[in-house]
Amino acid sequence: MERAKRVNINYLAEFIPSIRLLLLDARDLHIMNKLILIIIFIIFGTVPAFAKPRYVSLAPSTTEILFALGLDDQIVGVSSYCNYPPQAKPKEKIGDFSHPNIEKIVSLKPDYVFCTGLEQAPIVESLKQLKLNVYVADPKTLGEVFETIIEIGKITNTEYKAQILAKQAEDEIEAISKKVNVIPAEKRQKVFLEIWHDPLTTAGSGTYLDELLTIAGGVNIANDTTRPYSIFSPEEVIKRNPDVIILTYMGEKNPANSVIKRFGWQEINAVKNNRIFSNIDPDLLLHPGPRVAQAIKEIYKRLYP
Repeated sequence: MERAKRVNINYLAEFIPSIRLLLLDARDLHIMNKLILIIIFIIFGTVPAFAKPRYVSLAPSTTEILFALGLDDQIVGVSSYCNYPPQAKPKEKIGDFSHPNIEKIVSLKPDYVFCTGLEQAPIVESLKQLKLNVYVADPKTLGEVFETIIEIGKITNTEYKAQILAKQAEDEIEAISKKVNVIPAEKRQKVFLEIWHDPLTTAGSGTYLDELLTIAGGVNIANDTTRPYSIFSPEEVIKRNPDVIILTYMGEKNPANSVIKRFGWQEINAVKNNRIFSNIDPDLLLHPGPRVAQAIKEIYKRLYP
């Protein structure tokens, strides 16, 4: 065996100058890695098996990003709220969104744990204290969604795929923006985004949902509220008279029926013209991830059929 190694090393030595030049020219990391494996094969007659990194995702949005980057076989655990794509459903569950099981997460031996902010902040701190690698994705704008996709691509060695994914979404959104740009300001639809019904809650100016709506050509009737997400007066909705009402939640069979029955709302244009929409998948609207362009398309189709 030792003699064979010496022969291989002597054989390799003849080609060292050429290999060195190839390595210097290999600006692409993928090519570099291949060349290194070829060298190892020449010396030892075999290529070592490298364990793939293991990932746990606690947020539906980061789970969608990981799957979109083709990392299905490296995702070893997700929260019970992670329901898209369908391949996420059979994955090992580590608890719900707000109360994941830390012992379970540790037992899965993840190389990285992907989380979000706000509710998961205490969990993030606990995981960091255990010396686990944690990435917190908390995008509040469309630009930050794309930044998050690229950053997760860098962490998972799929940056090229991430760049393609972000560029495709940007191109689709740009196509919608061109359609919206030709709509005169006075013709744009006034919209009430109903996040929840009791208490009546909406999204204000500067929020992720407000940005999606604006790109899709809608005018948020609550764009002057001082808080990102706040309780909104039913009487104020009547006063501002939206052309369209979009419900971002599901629950009852047809939540639009309860909207129609609200006191005084029969005079709202959206109610009179039967333009109350509860048929956009809430996950599309509320999960800032790779399906953001699809979310904007769905809003646009309701506003300008």
